[in-house]
Amino acid sequence: MQTQTIPDKINFWRNVIVLRIVMQALFVIAIALVAGLLYTNMLRGLEGLGLTFNFEFLKQEAGFGIAEGIDYAPSDTYFRAFQVGALNSLKVSVLGIIFATLLGLLFGVSRLSGNWLVRKIAAFYVECFRNIPLLLQILFWYTVVILQLPPVRESITLFHNIFISQRGIYIPWLKPMPGFAQWAGYIAAGVILPVLIYILKGRKSGTKDFARFAVTWGLPVFTCLAVSGWYMSPQTPLVLEVPVLQRFNFTGGVRLSPEFSALLIGLSVYTSAFIAEVVRGGIQSVKEGQVEAAKAVGLNESQTLRLVVLPQALRVIIPPLSNQHLNLAKNSSLAIAVGFPDLFNVGSTMMNQTGQSIPVFTLIMASYLIMSIIASLFLNWYNRRVRIIEQ
Repeated sequence: MQTQTIPDKINFWRNVIVLRIVMQALFVIAIALVAGLLYTNMLRGLEGLGLTFNFEFLKQEAGFGIAEGIDYAPSDTYFRAFQVGALNSLKVSVLGIIFATLLGLLFGVSRLSGNWLVRKIAAFYVECFRNIPLLLQILFWYTVVILQLPPVRESITLFHNIFISQRGIYIPWLKPMPGFAQWAGYIAAGVILPVLIYILKGRKSGTKDFARFAVTWGLPVFTCLAVSGWYMSPQTPLVLEVPVLQRFNFTGGVRLSPEFSALLIGLSVYTSAFIAEVVRGGIQSVKEGQVEAAKAVGLNESQTLRLVVLPQALRVIIPPLSNQHLNLAKNSSLAIAVGFPDLFNVGSTMMNQTGQSIPVFTLIMASYLIMSIIASLFLNWYNRRVRIIEQ
């Protein structure tokens, strides 16, 4: 009878797992050494030019004005000026993403319409705007459209309270009053309380259907607290402020400058053309049997699209849609072409005044990277949630 011999333990230098870990560690060390070498060479080059790599200049007085944004004065620091540019970029990016998504959804669905005229108009929109360079479109909206609008006293009036002229677009806006702070507390409670209820209720019942919970519990609780807070505030929390024409310009409401308007329109229209194709492809990925089944149970075209097609198409639409959103945020750096004080425009002024090109470029790149990573994390989370729901 033959006895089996137990093989000896594999030596660590022949172990595949150990070798993989060692090779990855060596690769990371090599990258760190190269990065350190480049950083050292950069410091030597800056020292030769009489410059240093630090951010102490951010505490100095900026000394230049910024046309629009949050409260800012030339006597503020460079850091405050950089904040203004970053928030301006964030504002135009968020609004651009919202408008581009809505337009893209509209024209993407229209490209599959049964109406020949609607389908051809949507196709012309997509093929026209996605094949013209974005920079050219922004300059077109700024110089050919907005700057050719009538002067302030001859403004185009929409809905009696919206005024469009060479100086921008003036729209009504809600102005916070002294009672806003107390009402905001009720709003915060209306958001936090349903979340706590969802967590506690979910632990007891084991349910994870957040959509149903938001309709049955979250929305009623939020509405009750918001309405109660409005009437219990000592003063009216918000007042609608309408633009009023004075001697030389409008006062009140919110003004969208010509530069901001041109940039927002250009980004929204250009990106929406790509989103429309993403939506069209996602809808066409849904099997015909699903549409036929919806028609068989008596759903009309609108109900079929809203209840059957779009929910299934989301798992195909979301990944490329997130790429288009990120592209829009990065393309907002073209604001410098029309003089809108975005992140890159303000950063360029800072570089010209301080000579600190590398630190400012580092701040600009880090800011865009942070915004893109945050947007990617949110969209990836939503993508996973859609996939779970669909399965």
